[in-house]
Amino acid sequence: MSQVVGWLNEVKDLQQQVKAAQAAEQSAHASADNWRKRYEIEAEQRRAETQAMQNTIAEFRAELDRLKNQPQASETEIQTEIDQLQTVSKLQAKLIEVWSDRNQLAQDLHTEKISHTQTRNNLTTALGDTVDMLSKLKEPRA
Repeated sequence: MSQVVGWLNEVKDLQQQVKAAQAAEQSAHASADNWRKRYEIEAEQRRAETQAMQNTIAEFRAELDRLKNQPQASETEIQTEIDQLQTVSKLQAKLIEVWSDRNQLAQDLHTEKISHTQTRNNLTTALGDTVDMLSKLKEPRA
């Protein structure tokens, strides 16, 4: 009889262990689902950022093409404009205007270089994160 009681106790212990294992499995699945949702949200955000950056790049390229295709001032047009600057004050005003334009363009170029670097870093990070996640998903589960 005591042996039967021992077996019954062992069966109860095993049932508790099975319940604990099932609870742990459910918790692991819930955690995995939570992480998957977070990953999907992050991936969607990165895709949206990437699309916005690609749109911005396309706009910049279109603007660059437009500027490249604008007719450039010929030497005679430049000479005509110079001839109209007959006083020192007009020449100084034109020089200030040209330097101001030059400084603004240099600042715009610098800002664009920084933006380009950030975009490249963000895209590289997103790509690395994606590769890591795919690697983890492909690993056999123990």
